[in-house]
Amino acid sequence: MFESISQLLGESEVQKIPLHELILKDESEYTHTPESKIIERLKKSLNVMKQSLEKALASDMELPIKEASHQANKLLSNGIFFGNNMKEAMAWAMAIGEYNSGMGLIVACPTAGSSGVLPAVLFKAKDILSKSDDDILNGLMVAAAIGAIIGNQAMLSGSEGGCQAEVGVASAMAAAAITYIAGGSHEQISNAIALSLKNLLGLICDPVAGLVISPCIKRNVIGVVNAFTAAEMALSGVTSIIPADEIIDAMMKVGRKLPYELKETGKGGIAATKTGKMIKRRIFSDME
Repeated sequence: MFESISQLLGESEVQKIPLHELILKDESEYTHTPESKIIERLKKSLNVMKQSLEKALASDMELPIKEASHQANKLLSNGIFFGNNMKEAMAWAMAIGEYNSGMGLIVACPTAGSSGVLPAVLFKAKDILSKSDDDILNGLMVAAAIGAIIGNQAMLSGSEGGCQAEVGVASAMAAAAITYIAGGSHEQISNAIALSLKNLLGLICDPVAGLVISPCIKRNVIGVVNAFTAAEMALSGVTSIIPADEIIDAMMKVGRKLPYELKETGKGGIAATKTGKMIKRRIFSDME
């Protein structure tokens, strides 16, 4: 198991094998699992991602926070500032977020609250780059390895480190994946991770009424745009002054310093606003 981004990318260069092959080989050796079984698991996850998107687009979830219901389809309109590809990816992320909040089956990547980011980015990148299912599977391997490293070195839970550890990490995983499948170098992959994490560093977790609905669903959209932005910058040659591993360390320290009110308790941020409190009272009054 790799302990850092630099170790993962460096080992790929030393062994002179593609990144996804190194990850697959390492996972097989570390878990004593045949590579075929690992690929089978990954294909299953990818299939669940596809189904969650298809079902999310086919349904229109009624959520406990009524103000957050029926929002995703609005993004399927023609773009004003964004092209239709980006608008559609944003809609996909929000749709999966709504589907998750409506108790639909999703892949927690890395968490349920951030489950819309990676599928939306992967599937839209597949369309844009005309890539195959195998290419997307390879991207998923890279995303999984990046998520594992960040989870081991920092955190993935909003209750531990704020939304920077959920949507922020999901965005970094997605940025790394699409930079890889677009043919980016190891340095560009590292920069995509660093840039995406920096952009959402310090993002708090403040769910209204303690539910993974608002602002969580719409933050999945921000994660998508951030992932594409970071990948575009990295592939264009833009670099991060601070290395990815140091940003992961900074994220951990920031997460630990966040007060508990800003870590999924629903006691701070927008959850503590006048409207946020009113929504909470209404929901729990209805339940009673």
